[in-house]
Amino acid sequence: MTFRSYIFPFLLALALHVLAVGALMIGFEPEASERKLIKPQIVTSKLIVLEPKSVARPAPPAVTPKPQPVPDNSAQQAAAAKAAQQKAAREAAERARRLAEQEAAEKQKVNDEIARQQRLAELASASFDDALAEEVSNIEEANAEQVAASFRQLIYQRIVSNWSRPPSARNGMQALLRVELVPTGDVVGVTVVESSGNAAFDQSAEAAVRKARKFDVPKESAAFEKFFRRFTVLFKPEDLLR
Repeated sequence: MTFRSYIFPFLLALALHVLAVGALMIGFEPEASERKLIKPQIVTSKLIVLEPKSVARPAPPAVTPKPQPVPDNSAQQAAAAKAAQQKAAREAAERARRLAEQEAAEKQKVNDEIARQQRLAELASASFDDALAEEVSNIEEANAEQVAASFRQLIYQRIVSNWSRPPSARNGMQALLRVELVPTGDVVGVTVVESSGNAAFDQSAEAAVRKARKFDVPKESAAFEKFFRRFTVLFKPEDLLR
């Protein structure tokens, strides 16, 4: 490669360097670009929908529907008829059952009323019989009381006739004795239940009962057991003054 082939590029580079140095020396300054502050503006937008114009389309050709086969519902109809018959039979049976229950309830009600009337009649009869028996018992008891009173009076008179009042006896004294008999009227026990406070007085009263030994009593066992198996006798000095 020869020196001539480099001369042109060398001169061009040299010229560029000279121009650059000259510009620096002159104080070349590029103009500063002004920046402007752009304030944002509110932009109101609205969506506009443009509907395409309807284009008349030709009507599709009429399609004749194919005839559908008619389903065979005979089996379903038979099943439905059978179900309806069964339902009617059940309802009839239910009505018959309710009617039978109602008739049975009414019959039971009548029977209960008849039984109640019978019980009332029995109670009325029993009440009458009880009242009659009670009246008879009261009469018999009253008669028994009268009989017992007469026997008690005889016993008391006999005891008083056997009693010798001690010198220490004073009016106001009294002694209560319990006497026990057997059905024959024999005395088997004499006990001072309430003392007079005077030993001689109590002993004299007890001796008067024991001296009698035996009393006349009713022959009826019930009257004897009720009135004379055990009874009390009250001794008072005033009784000897009668």
